[in-house]
Amino acid sequence: MKTCRECNVEKKLLEFYKHPRMLDGHLNKCKECVKLRVHKYRDVNIDRIKEYDKKRSMTPSRVKARQEYVKTESGKKSRQRAKENYKNHFPMKHAAHILFRNAVRDKKIIRADFCSICKSTYKVEGHHDDYTKPLEVRWMCESCHKKWHRENNAIYE
Repeated sequence: MKTCRECNVEKKLLEFYKHPRMLDGHLNKCKECVKLRVHKYRDVNIDRIKEYDKKRSMTPSRVKARQEYVKTESGKKSRQRAKENYKNHFPMKHAAHILFRNAVRDKKIIRADFCSICKSTYKVEGHHDDYTKPLEVRWMCESCHKKWHRENNAIYE
């Protein structure tokens, strides 16, 4: 038995994380208190944490590991499950994307060469403001498109 320094409740040793520098080999705060502290910290510092995670995900070792994982059998199955989940959770959005891609393929819609917002020519994509109108799109670069979705909500009904 050990008493947590945060909540002052006596608990079993299993309810404390292991920590090699502590005399008894366990942290002096219980798992519940540690989790609560971590969640509070994350809520207060979410922008800094997202930036850190973004930089960390782009380190060469992590990029290489992702590329190798996608080639494995479990990576292929995981990608297929993700596609199925997307189709099931967003059927209207999925249908709009298919109709749009087919229209571009059949030359019923001509792909624009530049972003309608910043005039960039890098990674220009079709953007749906309203998924109930699948052939009505605005052409945006990847950056403007992501920014639009962070700040707005598309129409799904």
